Order: sequence, then structure tokens, then C-alpha cells
Amino acid sequence: MTRPPVTLMDRLARLLPQIVVAPGFAAILFFVYGFILWTGYMSLTKSKMLPNYTLTGFRQYERLFQMDRWSVAIDNLFVFGVLFILVAIVIGCLLAVLLDQKIRAEGFIRTIYLYPMAISFIITGTAWKWIMNPSLGLETVVRSWGWETFRFGWTVDENLAVYALVMAAVWQSAGFVMALFLSALRSVDQDIIKAASLDGASPWQIYLRIILPSMRPVFMSAVVILAHLAIKSFDLVVALTGGGPGYASTLPANFMYEMTFRRNEIGVGAASAMVMLATVAAIMVPYLYSELRGKKHV
Repeated sequence: MTRPPVTLMDRLARLLPQIVVAPGFAAILFFVYGFILWTGYMSLTKSKMLPNYTLTGFRQYERLFQMDRWSVAIDNLFVFGVLFILVAIVIGCLLAVLLDQKIRAEGFIRTIYLYPMAISFIITGTAWKWIMNPSLGLETVVRSWGWETFRFGWTVDENLAVYALVMAAVWQSAGFVMALFLSALRSVDQDIIKAASLDGASPWQIYLRIILPSMRPVFMSAVVILAHLAIKSFDLVVALTGGGPGYASTLPANFMYEMTFRRNEIGVGAASAMVMLATVAAIMVPYLYSELRGKKHV
């Protein structure tokens, strides 16, 4: 029995998924990975206000790490990243455990905690800038109640400005971490929990010794996501502190923008961008490797 001839429409039907995906794939390939390669090349040139394709080796990286402003940005990123990740995970985990007790109006409370994640960092930064403004924010309100010595001007204090960023970022992201942990808590095998209860374990012992240790992959996912947010943080700084006072709260993303678009130092800006990319890769690659390795063993 002979097969019917393959028509043009049959071939198009087979190729339809590739045809649909191809434009998006080409756009990502060019506008993401193409520009990553271009930025890497620019970091090895002597580009200033305009691109200059003459290679100079790692001169821009040497200049970058000799700049005091970059050192401050790296120190700020370390402080901001560590505190942001730790505090957001602790608060998110505690909120998830509390909501897991099947309290009343759980859906309403969960929505309130998740709402900050639905708004942009620009809005978050602007709102917290008003709250922390010494002349019209929380400081003025509390002083009007009689506490004349109360001070809350973190955004104008160079030693506290980076902690103001941490406070605003945690406020926005803790609800997202809560949602991750709450979903994981609801998926824990209930038979294990019942067995532990029959053995006399208290609820907190069950959480600390059984449930939370079993949620290690969720902890890793939360750390990776929050670390990625910390490294690329830009708009929150612009809206809340503007990188100030001076450049006391500048983060690497703000440094890159300042060098590239305001100080006409494309080469230095590209070098800082590649350092940020390497930092993200140092976090993402081991995580993806562990995830793929774990799936192979399943």
C-alpha cells in the first residue's frame, strides 16, 4: 500500500512550531546574547563617549578596580545582598509557618503580604522615600506625638542609607518568599507529620526538625532569586536614595549606568557590567547544575 504524497500544507504543519518560535528565538539571540558579547568586547577596548573598537586588553578592568566608587558599590552590594536575602527568607518563612496554621481570613492576609510584590521597585522606593523623609515622613509624625528626640533620617545618613534600601527591598520581597514556602509547606507528606505527632513531637519540633529540613530546595531557590534581585537592583536605589548621600548607597548597577551614560566611560561601564554578569553566573550555574544533576538521578 503506497503512502499518500506529502503536500506543502503537511510540511508547513510540521514546521509550524519552529516557524512560530523562530522570530522570538532570533530576537533573544540578538538582543540578549548578542549584546552580551558586544558588551564584553567593549570592556576590552578604550571606548569613552563613543564605542572605539581598538582592543586594549584588560585596561578597563584595572581602572575599574582602582576606583573608590566601585569599591563602595561592591561593599554596599555585599551588605545589601546578605541582609536582604537573610531577612527576607526569615520573615517569609515565619509568615508561611503562621499562615500554615489555617487561620481565619488566610486568603485576605496572604493577598496583603503578596501585594507589595505586584508593584515596581520605583513605586516602592518612592513610597519609602516619603516615609523616611525627615521633614515630612515618620520622623515628623513621631515628633508631633511628643518624642522630640526621635530620628529616622536613614536616607540622608551615609552610614545608614544602604540599610534603608534593605528595609524597602525586604518589605517588597518577603511576601514572595512567603508564597514559595507556603506552597512547599502544603506539599509536605502529611503521614510523616502525623507519625511525628504520635511520637510526641511538638508542632515547633516538627517544623524545625522535619518540615524545614525537607524544604532545602525551596531555600536554595529563594536564595538564588533574591540574590539575582540584589545584584541587578537599580530602580530601587534611584527612587529611594539616588545613590546618595554622595555615592554612599550606590550599587554596581547604578555605577554601571553612571559611568556609561553620564560620565562617558563606556569601557569602564562595560567592564562593570561583565563583572556583574560573572557574579550572576557564579550563583546561577552551580544552582542549575545541581538541579539538572538531581533530575538525572530521579
